[in-house]
Amino acid sequence: MKILVLNGGPRKKGTTRTILKELVYVLEGKHEVKWVDVYDLEMKPCMGCLKCRPDGACVLPEDGAHVVGGMIDGADALVVGTPTYWGNMTGPLKILFDRSVPRIEYIGGGLPRPNHKGKPGIIVTSSATPWPFNLIKSQSGGAVRSVKIVLKSGGYRIRGIINVPNMKRRPEIPKKYLKQARKLGERL
Repeated sequence: MKILVLNGGPRKKGTTRTILKELVYVLEGKHEVKWVDVYDLEMKPCMGCLKCRPDGACVLPEDGAHVVGGMIDGADALVVGTPTYWGNMTGPLKILFDRSVPRIEYIGGGLPRPNHKGKPGIIVTSSATPWPFNLIKSQSGGAVRSVKIVLKSGGYRIRGIINVPNMKRRPEIPKKYLKQARKLGERL
């Protein structure tokens, strides 16, 4: 199985990256895993021209969003991780998804239809907000919801969500979240 991991976090030793790496550790050797640090991509934001809808491709000059879009097309499963910024995914991850609309779902004539129907997806989020407040929409609950909307639009079946709260006050990630990541990796 080809698994694409999108790390939407900027920190090389951050919570989101650490959880994703724990999940990937279980997958490596069993599956082909490709990792993308979205913050390292050079890509322009979507212009909202809507030409991708009839054409099926973004009209902007070739950049990192085009490359990762092709990787999304070729993946059998998608793992998306993002820290929570203002109750949402990070800006670069949002830009990538905005630019990948024709890769995620077909929007030609008629109603949109998913391009990845039945493929598994996993969502990982983290935030500084303590539990249970992290679950509300204005916190990581909003980040989970926004990533879930993108994945469900593409037809992905959400196989699991890891939502790590209160990381501002903790020196290290609680072991239960690392264990949860390993279990999700084994089930994928």
